[in-house]
Amino acid sequence: MLRTRPAVRPLTPADRDAALALCGRDPARHLFVAARIEESARTGSLSSVLGHRVDGELDSICWANANIVPVETDDSARAALAERMRRWRPSTASVLGPREEVLDLWDRLARHWGQPRAIRAEQPLMTTRTRPSARGLEIDHRVRPAWDSEVDAVLPAATHMFTHEIGYPPYVGSSRAYRAAVAGLIARRHTFVLVEQGEVVFKTDIGSLALGCAQLQGVWLTPRLRGRGLSGPLLAAVVDQVLDGRVGPVTEVSLYVNDFNVAALALYERIGFTTVGTFATVLL
Repeated sequence: MLRTRPAVRPLTPADRDAALALCGRDPARHLFVAARIEESARTGSLSSVLGHRVDGELDSICWANANIVPVETDDSARAALAERMRRWRPSTASVLGPREEVLDLWDRLARHWGQPRAIRAEQPLMTTRTRPSARGLEIDHRVRPAWDSEVDAVLPAATHMFTHEIGYPPYVGSSRAYRAAVAGLIARRHTFVLVEQGEVVFKTDIGSLALGCAQLQGVWLTPRLRGRGLSGPLLAAVVDQVLDGRVGPVTEVSLYVNDFNVAALALYERIGFTTVGTFATVLL
C-alpha cells in the first residue's frame, strides 16, 4: 500500500527560500514569520514552521511555537493546520496575524481549545516609509539604542508594558527567561530607550526585522510622563533612526495596534503611519 505524505509537515532548510518568498508577497503582514525564518539560519532548523503543500508545492506556512502565526493560508490549509494543532493548547500563548486567517483558524481550534483569555479582532496594521524628520516633525535626539549594561534598567519598563498590554505579567517567580529575552533584544540593538537619571522612562523594541521591513513593538512611556506630548518626538526619533539604517537596511517600518487605543492610533498617524491591513490576536 502506498503511503500519502501529509499535506502539513515541518519545513526543512531546503524550504527556506520558498517560505521567504511566501512572506515576501506582503512583507509587512508576514514580517513576524519572515524574521523567525531568517533567524533560523543560526540554528539550521525550521521545525517550528509548518508548511502546507498542494501537489508537493509549498503554498502556505504557519509559525507554530508559543505563538501561532499563519501566512498566506486558504480554507483548505487552515483546516489541515487546525487538525494538526488541535491538541496543542497547553503550549500555546496566542494566535496572531492577518485578521481573516487568524479568526478562521481560531474558529476551527476553538472546538478543541475552548474559551480564550481575550480576542482582539481589530488591530490596524500600519506602516511608514518616510522619516518623520523629513516631514518636519519634532525629534527627541536623546533616544538611543539601549546598552548591554542597561538590561536591569530596561526590565521594569518591559515588564510594566507587557503586563498592561497583555493583562498578566510576563513571568511568575524567576525573571530569568524573560530577562534573557530582554537582553537578547538589547544585544542586537533592537531596544531604543530614553534614560533619565538611570531610569528608563521610554522604550520601544524592534520585534521583527526581515525583508527590508522592521516592526516596532512594546511602545511604552512611564505613566508619570504621559499626557505631556512627549510620545510623538520620542517615537519619531526611533522611526528616524530605523529608516536611517541604524539596525540594518530598512525601507519600511510597521506596527499594529488595538483599535480601541484611540490615543495610540492618533499618535502613529501624526508620525506618518498609514493603515495597510488588519491583524487579530487571540490570547490564550
